[in-house]
Amino acid sequence: MNQNDSDTPLRDATRVVGAGRRPEWTAGVVNTPVWRASTILYDSVADLRAGAAGDTHHRLFYGRKGTPTQWSLADALTSLETGAEGTFLYGSGVAAIAAALLSVLSPGDELLCPDSAYDPTRGLANGLLRRFGITTRFYDPLVGAGMADLIGPATRAILMESPGSLSFEVQDIPAIVAVARANGIVTLLDNTWATPLYFPAIGHGVDLSILACTKYIVGHSDAMLGSVTAGPGHFAKLRDTSFQLGQIASPDDCWLGSRGLRTMAVRLKQHQSSALEIAHWLKRQPGVAQVLHPALSDCPGHEHFLRDFKGSTGLFSIVLHGGDDAARAALIDGLALFGIGYSWGGFESLALPVDPHRHRTVTSRATAGPMIRLQIGLEDPADLIADLDAGLARFRAARG
Repeated sequence: MNQNDSDTPLRDATRVVGAGRRPEWTAGVVNTPVWRASTILYDSVADLRAGAAGDTHHRLFYGRKGTPTQWSLADALTSLETGAEGTFLYGSGVAAIAAALLSVLSPGDELLCPDSAYDPTRGLANGLLRRFGITTRFYDPLVGAGMADLIGPATRAILMESPGSLSFEVQDIPAIVAVARANGIVTLLDNTWATPLYFPAIGHGVDLSILACTKYIVGHSDAMLGSVTAGPGHFAKLRDTSFQLGQIASPDDCWLGSRGLRTMAVRLKQHQSSALEIAHWLKRQPGVAQVLHPALSDCPGHEHFLRDFKGSTGLFSIVLHGGDDAARAALIDGLALFGIGYSWGGFESLALPVDPHRHRTVTSRATAGPMIRLQIGLEDPADLIADLDAGLARFRAARG
C-alpha cells in the first residue's frame, strides 16, 4: 500500500485501513497472512548465535517473540497513538492490565486505582499485587487535581479507567497526568471504551494506554485480545516484563484483530449514533431514573468528556426507578434483540444487570433503583427501542 506523502494528517477511517500493512509483511497481498510458528529455523550455528545476540524486535527468532501477524497489529495500534513508542499484545485485556502494572511496580510500591475500576482489575490489585507486596489505595474517580493530596511516599503508579465500565464517571485525565508528572509517577489508562480514535491517550500525556482489544478492535465477539501502547521511555520495560512473563497473543486472534481494525472507524460511528438515539429516548421513559452516558449532561464528569473526547461509543448504563432485582430480571429476560452476557464492543446488543456500588470501598453514590448496562450493537436503533419499550413495560408491571 502506498504511504501518504502529504503533510496533511490522515483521517481516522483512512488510518485504520492502512495501519500496520508494511510491504515486507504483506508481500503483495492486502492482508498480512497468518504466520503460525513456534520454531524458527536457522541456516547455521553461527546464524543462530548471531540471532540470539541481537535485538529480536520485528525479526523472526522464536515463535514467542512474534511473527509478522502480531507485529502488523501492534504496529497499527502504535500508529493510532501520536507520540507512542510501541505496543505489546496479550491474550486478553486482563493480561494486558496485569503486564502493564507489573512493568512499573515492585514490592513495597503503592498503586492508586479508581474506585470505579473494572472488577478483574480490582481483583488483581487485591490478589496478585498484594501477594507480591504491592499496596493499592482506591480513590474517587472524580478526584481530578485533588490527586495531589492522595500521593504518598511509596506511590509509583496511578491507574485510570475513563469512563468507568459500569458507572461511567469520566475522569479529569489531564489534571491527573499533570499531578503524576510533577511527582515522577507513571500513569496508566484503561482506554477500551473510547479507543485511540476517540481519546488519543498518549497524546494526552498518559504513559501506558491499555485496550481490551476483545471489544472494539476485534469487534465481532470471536477473539480474546489485549494491548498496551507505551509512551516515550516506557516500551522497553513493558516488552521485557511481558517476555519474562511469557506473554504472547495467538497469531489467529491477532489476524482477527487486524481484520476488525479495518472497519472500526465506521463501526464506532454507528455504535455512537445508535447509542445516543437510544440514550435520549430512555431519558424520556417512565421507569428510567437516570441514563449514565458520558455524552449526556447529567453523567458524572460530562464536562471532561466535552473537553477531551472526540466521540462516544456504544456502552452505557441506566438506573431504573424503583423496583428490585426480580423486576430488573423481568425486563432483561424478555428482550428479543439483546443478548445476556459479559463483554461488549461486538456487532450484537447486550443487556447486563450490574451492581457497581456493592464492590466500592471509597465512594458510595445512591441510586434510585437497580442498574442495567447496555451495549448498543449494529442493529437498527428503532428495533432496539421497540424491544426496550416492551422490556420497560414488563419492568413497570413487575415493580407494581
